[in-house]
Amino acid sequence: MLSSTFHLGRLLLAWVAAYLAVVITLHESALEPFGVDIGGYIALCGFLLGAWVLSVAFSHVRRVRLVAGQLNRSTLSNRQRRQIEVPFEAGEAFDMIDAAIRELPGSVIADSARDSLQVRAKVQRIDPYGAQSPYAWALEHLSTRHNQILATVTPNGDDAGSVTLICEPEGPAWTDWFLVDHGTNLENAEAIVRAITRRVAERRRSEQAKVRQTATEKELTVARLNLLHAQVEPHFLYNTLASAQVLTRSDPARADEMLGNLISYLRHSLPRTEDVPSTLGEELERVRAYLDILKIRMGPRLNLQLDVPDALKNVLFPTMMLQTLVENAIKHGIEPKPGGGTVWVLARAVDSTVAVTVADDGRGFTAEGGGTGIGLRNVRERLRLAYGTAAAFSIVSNFPSGVAATITVPLAVQGGGAQHG
Repeated sequence: MLSSTFHLGRLLLAWVAAYLAVVITLHESALEPFGVDIGGYIALCGFLLGAWVLSVAFSHVRRVRLVAGQLNRSTLSNRQRRQIEVPFEAGEAFDMIDAAIRELPGSVIADSARDSLQVRAKVQRIDPYGAQSPYAWALEHLSTRHNQILATVTPNGDDAGSVTLICEPEGPAWTDWFLVDHGTNLENAEAIVRAITRRVAERRRSEQAKVRQTATEKELTVARLNLLHAQVEPHFLYNTLASAQVLTRSDPARADEMLGNLISYLRHSLPRTEDVPSTLGEELERVRAYLDILKIRMGPRLNLQLDVPDALKNVLFPTMMLQTLVENAIKHGIEPKPGGGTVWVLARAVDSTVAVTVADDGRGFTAEGGGTGIGLRNVRERLRLAYGTAAAFSIVSNFPSGVAATITVPLAVQGGGAQHG
């Protein structure tokens, strides 16, 4: 109440002072020599001017109360200042404030300088009561005609910006003693603050949606990896159990040895989650247990040659992939070949990667032993899901016969970072 009374009184005092100055000047310089007594007219005109000024000022006060919900020196002022903290770097904060000002009704950008992080705009004042109002003429002649906006962005570190927003009439500050803006600059300032708040909230929602999408994609990737892994392991387990079942009828001792090797194989396989890599040494132990099982069945028809440096046995390596390559080498290369053959497992460090090759001298790429079934497709897919373009898989003919398959993955050791060979 005190603020509105002071505002009304200040405006009335300014106009009365201006009116008296004009009257005194005219009375002394122009009318007095003619002996005209205009005291009554002066009082009447002064009363009408005061009533006019008070009605316009009262209209301004009431509208500000409707817009702001409260009356104080800040809300009643024709000139509004806001400090807005934007949780993004200065360039993004500038883009937000520039877009918010451009979308303001009646705004025309006078100057938008991204390098200096400043925006200047002119805003056509919208008559809140409409041109058809019977009081429009009276209100218009005591109101500001045009408003302007100045926004300056100040960087606050690398990830935040502070916006200083000024909304004011185009005229100099002394005109505020005589003119009101009917809360239009207050509306402009609040509208821009709302627009910035909305844009920041949209960015936060977008970032949260991306995080949720990334988490969902990761869960789907892990699920696909688990499914692919589940398709590989039963293939070996079923074959081993079927062979053991046959041996229990013909050679129980060898069946018991095979089941013991299967237990050893499972001991090196479980427990392990699919998204945690094994090591090359652990995968070699798994392969040894697997081949010990097959040696019982194939006897001297199967030979194994290992060439894996001890320094590489602690290198991280995808679970079950070496097993898959060895299994395919035997199933599609050695078993179909009369007299059997040899399987080689070799590992080499190349720059910042490790290349592991499984080769055989079996049947090679023939109709009987192509070796390009579901196991190898799963190897490619698992490598793509786990490493993207950082890993590679190739399969070529071996000389003079057989196939050589190579997996290349980034070289990293268990419990440490990358190694460089």
